Amino acid sequence: MKTPRSRPWRIFSGYPLHESNNPFDGSSSLPTSLSVDGDSLQRQIDELSTFSDTPAPSVTRILYSEKDVLARRYIKNLMGLSGLSVREDAVGNIFGRWDGYEPGLPAVATGSHIDAIPYSGKYDGVVGVLGAIEAINVLKRSGFRPKRSLEVILFTSEEPTRFGISCLGSRLLAGSVTLAEALKKTTVDGQNISFVDAARLAGYMKDEDDLSSVFLNSGSYSAFLELHIEQGPILEAEGLSIGIVTAIAAPASIKVDFEGNGGHAGAVLMPNRNDAGLAAAELALAVEKHVLDSGSIDTVGTVVHTCTGILELHPGAINSIPSKPHLEIDKSIIKAMEDATKELNLTHKSMISRAYHDSLFMARISPMGMLFIPCYKGYSHKPEEYSSSQDIANGVKVLALTLAKLSLY
Repeated sequence: MKTPRSRPWRIFSGYPLHESNNPFDGSSSLPTSLSVDGDSLQRQIDELSTFSDTPAPSVTRILYSEKDVLARRYIKNLMGLSGLSVREDAVGNIFGRWDGYEPGLPAVATGSHIDAIPYSGKYDGVVGVLGAIEAINVLKRSGFRPKRSLEVILFTSEEPTRFGISCLGSRLLAGSVTLAEALKKTTVDGQNISFVDAARLAGYMKDEDDLSSVFLNSGSYSAFLELHIEQGPILEAEGLSIGIVTAIAAPASIKVDFEGNGGHAGAVLMPNRNDAGLAAAELALAVEKHVLDSGSIDTVGTVVHTCTGILELHPGAINSIPSKPHLEIDKSIIKAMEDATKELNLTHKSMISRAYHDSLFMARISPMGMLFIPCYKGYSHKPEEYSSSQDIANGVKVLALTLAKLSLY
């Protein structure tokens, strides 16, 4: 059995190695009392879920749609109420900053996304945005003053729903010139609306050349953290409060076109058939067998096909087969998260993120880390997605204390 490929984030990102001793000395400056307003946070989660193109309990919030624009306005208002200075870039990444007492230093950032695939739930990504704003409120209520500024980021379009590009906002922040060129020239949605036109209708991209202004240099932040529901069943099943992510599984996709010969379903004999649908089905079964035979619990494979018509699969179906190289998390940030969890007397375990997130691309800009909280039966991307108020509050406390530690470095 082959060992899964694993690369440290520094190799992935090109970010320079820190040469330092323990950056978290001086803990006397850290907050000693952390109080999360769980009722207010849950109310915000519920209110945000109403900005949806499908009825409750499902949530559908597609990039640059009317509901997406209203949801963004809601988040900007919350940032303002928390005393954060708010700005947006050319594609709608939103930033809310709390200035530290040494504002010239690179800030510590945290955040996630609020877009939602059709008929999904109200916690994916949202916990990491609203929870980040509440973490700032927690620190402010405690009387803590950050040395480095703290910044909350709402990333544009983590989901690939509209334009087929996942983590669109964070990829651009990480400086993807290839993506920027594609967005300006060739990217369209299912209704043949270009990315540029969609962005302009939502109030962004006033100048096509604005995309380069989104790019951030390596080192723009001193650290990045993302709080997220696990999207898996492990923490709930083991009765644990926090998952500390040590590696992110980044998918690579192989696209396969199947071409067959059409014919009458009753008249064409089996030996004479060239059925693309069956070929795709055989590939799907082969992928499943390969993954199950790999012997690795962390290896997964998914085959997705595109269909047209009702129960009609045409030649040319496209299938995507993910594989899983790893990106390791910065060890100093892992230590900060572990220390915060222990100081708060919360149970935790180290784990791999089997889904990738905006954090993956933020690793090209700064050291980064991820925190997981339990979610009901591991459900995600469906209306039954749920995390309890207590689990969310635990995650916010760990996030707040970790941000405080990192801000003093």
